[in-house]
Amino acid sequence: MFGRVQGVYFRASAFDKAIELGLKGFVMNTDRDTVVGIAEGYIDKVEEYKYWLGNIGSPASRIQKLEISQEEPIESPSYKEFSVRRTY
Repeated sequence: MFGRVQGVYFRASAFDKAIELGLKGFVMNTDRDTVVGIAEGYIDKVEEYKYWLGNIGSPASRIQKLEISQEEPIESPSYKEFSVRRTY
């Protein structure tokens, strides 16, 4: 995510939304003032998450752009839970 997404509880809010949707993966800050992550789960839940990330976010965030680099079905999840990581 690009925009005002660091220092505005974006990762914590993204974590809460991912847990609500039953997703697995992670979110973390980068040294370029962006947030990156991976989300795995049912396709409708991932789509809802993508919408939330690109259009809603945390209350103080201002999302300028959501960039999705890869989308593909998976046989089984790579992650056991969803987590917030410190930095890229």
